[in-house]
Amino acid sequence: MAFIDHKSLKNELFESEEVKEEYEKMNVMYEIKKQIIRYRIENDLTQKELADRIGTKQSTISRLENDDYNPSVEFLDKVAHALGKKLEIRFN
Repeated sequence: MAFIDHKSLKNELFESEEVKEEYEKMNVMYEIKKQIIRYRIENDLTQKELADRIGTKQSTISRLENDDYNPSVEFLDKVAHALGKKLEIRFN
């Protein structure tokens, strides 16, 4: 049984354009979720408290942070404002 390290496996998988595109889509949402969690914690808020600020349920915030959930721009804007932030979207 041959051992392959993470970097080698990633390089091999990224030879496929389809895999690269899917990875980029996932990476964007992962970064958004990571920022939301970081700002929520920095503001000393529970998921429930953030949900209350937005007018939604705690389970919605949990799905946002943990599941394969594709939130609307409007919802992300509400989250940003509840965290004292401004939502910015850029094309690079």
